[in-house]
Amino acid sequence: MANSQIDLFLQEATYLDEAPEPGMSRDRLYGLYTSWCFINQQSPGPESKFWAAMKHRINPKKNSLRMKGPAAADYIVSTYPDLL
Repeated sequence: MANSQIDLFLQEATYLDEAPEPGMSRDRLYGLYTSWCFINQQSPGPESKFWAAMKHRINPKKNSLRMKGPAAADYIVSTYPDLL
């Protein structure tokens, strides 16, 4: 998985929030990544490679990332289909 794919994902699908509430869990963050890949017609890398690349960018156990953009909408609709 190219690091530039991860950087682009973080730029387009997440933002940092300084609120005291915890950020996304590991499952949600990887799910958002797979939604972002689907929307951008890219193949998602394996979860192990995703986390290897992410460990240089965020602390996966304690982050302040929030979802944004089309990938967030896709992830939410895919995860909670009863909302439709």
